[in-house]
Amino acid sequence: MPRAKYFIAIVLPEPGQGIIEDLKQGLFKQYNLKGALRSPAHITLHRPFEWKEEKENRLIDSLKQFPAGPAFEINLQNFGFFEPRVIYVDVLENKDLRQLRDGLMKFAKKELHLFNETEDLRGFHPHVTVAFRDLKKPLFYELKERFLKENVQEKFKCNSFNLLKLRDKWEVVHTFNI
Repeated sequence: MPRAKYFIAIVLPEPGQGIIEDLKQGLFKQYNLKGALRSPAHITLHRPFEWKEEKENRLIDSLKQFPAGPAFEINLQNFGFFEPRVIYVDVLENKDLRQLRDGLMKFAKKELHLFNETEDLRGFHPHVTVAFRDLKKPLFYELKERFLKENVQEKFKCNSFNLLKLRDKWEVVHTFNI
């Protein structure tokens, strides 16, 4: 039985999606950084996991049962860094986002039997990745200096989350309204 890779995230709506994609495209054109271009701009709620592809509908139906709570606002501001490889737009601390993520983790473990999140000891640090994986150390430090001088601010109402699936790149396969 073939297995596919999935993850759960909040995919940014416009204009935020376009702002982040323009940043990623600029880094691709100038530095050939393409790792972050494999997915739409998003905030990860549950990192990638494998699931039997023929049971995708069961996964979607189960996630429809998740009690996500009311819609809330998300604020993006400034750039942050996970040295020495990741540049991201920071998500301001938000108790509603944390509650959504924590509830989803418990739901995924209990209802979907997904346990790969429990081995991640880094904790939840919501962010929107601009460059990673193919960003080498010397260029990271050069870009860090540049991005420390730049500013980005965007806010949006979070009224859904998404299930993404890896095909040639990560694509939204279902949107769940909050």
